[in-house]
Amino acid sequence: MAGVVGIFVLILVWVLGYQVQLAQSLKEEVSKRQAEEQRRMALEEALADPLATGRVTLRDGRIGISGSVLFSLNSDQLQPEGRALLRTLVGPLRVYLGEREELLMVSGFTDDLPIQKGNSRFADNWELSAQRALTVTRALVEEGMPPTLVFAAAFGAQQ
Repeated sequence: MAGVVGIFVLILVWVLGYQVQLAQSLKEEVSKRQAEEQRRMALEEALADPLATGRVTLRDGRIGISGSVLFSLNSDQLQPEGRALLRTLVGPLRVYLGEREELLMVSGFTDDLPIQKGNSRFADNWELSAQRALTVTRALVEEGMPPTLVFAAAFGAQQ
């Protein structure tokens, strides 16, 4: 009989220990989710002005910037308004990315119209989109974005 009681006590202690462990895990997960929500809200707050003016969109964790804000047609040179906008994004993005195990992918896109005659710097839109992505990436790094947190990608008419 004492052996049965001993086994029961051991099982009870194990169950209680497991419940304590589960409660701690749940508490940690809730804290992580709350911190993530606070970072997301801070990012949205930091982007409030550009979002309100339509210069920036935020959808499914992707920040979109209208190409016309950043570049003139067939150009890879940042417009002053685009550079100023990127400058305002660096701080919030550094904080947001610094607390996560994610990188910022700067994607270059162009329209599907052929490169205009007289603009022989680019063979096609894919090359232009690559250069635009590099230009934005370099501008972000110049404004203080750690180069280890950002990379460039280019897409042609297929994406």
